[in-house]
Amino acid sequence: MKKIVWKEFLLDIVYVIIGSALVGSALSVFTVPNDIAPGGVSGLATALAYITPIRVSIWTLMLNVPLLIGAWKLLGRRSLIFTLLSTGLLSLFIDLSARFLPVYTNNALIASVFGGAISGLGIGILFLRGISTGGTDLLALLLHKPFPNVPNGVLLLIADATVVAIAVCIFHEIDVALYSTIAIVVSSKVIDALAQGVDYAKVIYIITSEGDKITQTLNTHTDRGTTVIPAMGGYTKDNKQIVITVTRRNVLSQTLRLIKMADPAAFTFVTDSTEVHGEGFKIDD
Repeated sequence: MKKIVWKEFLLDIVYVIIGSALVGSALSVFTVPNDIAPGGVSGLATALAYITPIRVSIWTLMLNVPLLIGAWKLLGRRSLIFTLLSTGLLSLFIDLSARFLPVYTNNALIASVFGGAISGLGIGILFLRGISTGGTDLLALLLHKPFPNVPNGVLLLIADATVVAIAVCIFHEIDVALYSTIAIVVSSKVIDALAQGVDYAKVIYIITSEGDKITQTLNTHTDRGTTVIPAMGGYTKDNKQIVITVTRRNVLSQTLRLIKMADPAAFTFVTDSTEVHGEGFKIDD
């Protein structure tokens, strides 16, 4: 048991280092040199560093401290420890990246796309371990208490929009809003793709008169199980079965071909599932 705990702890440390390094390098190489404020605390730090002699890394740390103080009671011990660690490492990697990595200033659009993608990759890696970089995540957590009916996503959107508006006022450039928005959107898409990639699957519903045959075919040729529900045709009143199976995206086409082979007349439709728990996909602790 202790070996497993230590293994998980060390894995958390590795994820924190990699995630923080990616976010820090994205800021130093792409967004900060192009006056792009990609939302959140880092975006606000970028704008404030433009009008003060204080570096982005220091502003990032200073802005996160009051948020950490305000949210420490709402965070569990593990979340608090790793949020503190990731916040400190983020500031460190911003400085290290600025010192040792070349900056890109040739094209603001390319900078916003790559800055958002690399930053999203870093944040997504942290999210895979349930770790936050602090910033607006903590702000949303604090705001959720006085506004419990407002979804966290909306609170984060409001916070990011406010940061972008402040940046526009500081830089006096409307382009700041456009490129910052691109960076935010790209970052969120990468985070979602990374978070969903582990469990993202397709749910297949098959309405058929050959439920047993389809089930046997899928059980024979795939590693997926099925659930069969008795049904009746609303128009024909014929007895039917609804066969439900869940499969991964990379074998969807193969699964659909097997279904058609078993019953060419089957009515089939497919939906997305971003959370799948259970044998073969994800087993809850």
